[in-house]
Amino acid sequence: MKQKNWVLWLLVVLFLASEIFLFSANRQKDAAISSLSEAKQQVEQLQSQLDQIKASNTESQVAEISRLRAENQDLPKLRAQVTQLQAQNQKLTQQFQSTLTAAQKQQDELQQLSAENQQVRAAAQQSNADAERNECINNLRQIDAAKNQWALEYNKPAGAVPTEQDIAPYIKLDANGNLPRCPSGGIYTINAVGVPPTCSIPGHALP
Repeated sequence: MKQKNWVLWLLVVLFLASEIFLFSANRQKDAAISSLSEAKQQVEQLQSQLDQIKASNTESQVAEISRLRAENQDLPKLRAQVTQLQAQNQKLTQQFQSTLTAAQKQQDELQQLSAENQQVRAAAQQSNADAERNECINNLRQIDAAKNQWALEYNKPAGAVPTEQDIAPYIKLDANGNLPRCPSGGIYTINAVGVPPTCSIPGHALP
């Protein structure tokens, strides 16, 4: 008896399970049908949009073809203009090349002149420096001669150091009544009798 009840309950459970499975399958089927319907609607919409795009593209292509045909009618004229422009461009290129060559030549000449000017300027500076050095040495000779004359007149021994006022009567003074000055701005030192006078500028010295 118990075995029959157990079998009966098993059948009931199986029946309920099959009902639940069928119910779930039906729901899935309904969902699939709904999704299929939505997909179909989307396909129809896309097809409609595609048809519109095709129609629009066709109109654009027709318009573009018409425009290209109109432009092609002027193609020979445009080719002639292009040829003329190419000839003008070639001519301008040649003129530019000639101008560039002339400018390069002028640049080279300017550089050469600049180098020559620098050489002349350096030579002038050197000549001016030599002239100032020679003038300074001549001043030193005059100072030395005046110092020796002062020592001789006053019987000053070697080692005596005169002042500018001491030797002023024996030398030609400048317009302001001062001893000659170094043209390069050097400072003279009279020094003692028997010692040559010196200048603070290097190279300005009695031989």
